[in-house]
Amino acid sequence: MIFQPVLNVFLLLLLFAPVAFVVVRMLVKSMRPSTGSGSGSATGASPFLWGLRLLMLLACFLMLLRPGIPGGATQTLATDTDIIVVVDTTASIAAEDWDGKGQRLEGVRDDVQSIVDEYPGARFALLTFDASAELRLPLTTDTTALISSLEILHPEVTAQSRGSSIGIANKMLAETLANAAESAPDRSRMVFYLGDGEQTVTSDPESFSKSAEYVDGGAVLGYGTTAGGPMKITTGAFGGGGSEYIEYEGAQAMSVIDEDNLKTIADELGVDVQLRSADTELTLPEAPATTKNYTDSGSVGNVIELYWVAALVMVLLLGVELARATMLIAQMRGMATRGGAR
Repeated sequence: MIFQPVLNVFLLLLLFAPVAFVVVRMLVKSMRPSTGSGSGSATGASPFLWGLRLLMLLACFLMLLRPGIPGGATQTLATDTDIIVVVDTTASIAAEDWDGKGQRLEGVRDDVQSIVDEYPGARFALLTFDASAELRLPLTTDTTALISSLEILHPEVTAQSRGSSIGIANKMLAETLANAAESAPDRSRMVFYLGDGEQTVTSDPESFSKSAEYVDGGAVLGYGTTAGGPMKITTGAFGGGGSEYIEYEGAQAMSVIDEDNLKTIADELGVDVQLRSADTELTLPEAPATTKNYTDSGSVGNVIELYWVAALVMVLLLGVELARATMLIAQMRGMATRGGAR
């Protein structure tokens, strides 16, 4: 038998000890005969009921201790790879041409989830860019943090947008890869660039060629259509923005994918480009074979949880309490009815 308490055992004892003291005291008092006229206990409740309440308290305590028994062992896959996810957060990533009228950002979130699922055990970092680049999440194996960061990710505020370059993240990406290579030279590194390739400043895009020497794999994933999609105004307020669309010269501004720019970025990084749409399956490259294995990862022991037994006991005892309370209410209503009829 093993225990995996939801809180420190000392804290659980501090929480339950005062309540247990009161219940035990009332149980003892219920065993004493009433000092007044008639029969019955000193507390008005039978020892049986107080015993059930003590049992309910113990069941709750045991449930929070999360008891279990060791099960078998499951072999896990370890991917000794550092993966940098680079996401476009300019206004165009909210263009509504994904799966009909959905935002491109919806496709980005789905594809990042697929990347996480494809490389178990890898470390992930999240780098975003609009008017500037930002490392939102440093390398970590906590994939929940990565997915949560993407769930709350919104495009830049429209009023603050002054145009952006699709290569503005080149320096930060090179620095992140170089630091990863220095701290863990035995690990491979992959880069996934997710964007539409639309350059909205007059200057040429910066090159990602300095990152190529650190990249062992990855892909450039392109979003959008040649027909383009409209973009709603983003205010930065809770909920993401309003219902109005960005306009240009009196008409709705349309964002279109730039395939040539995406291919250029892919060539600079030394990876393949893949144009994405909701009706096509994402194809991901395999992690470098030297960093993907089962033997080094060992095995993770399974635990057969038993807290549900204590929870079931609690439900049954609560049912007894509710049934008793219902009976008492019915009796009191019956007495009130009879009293009013006299």
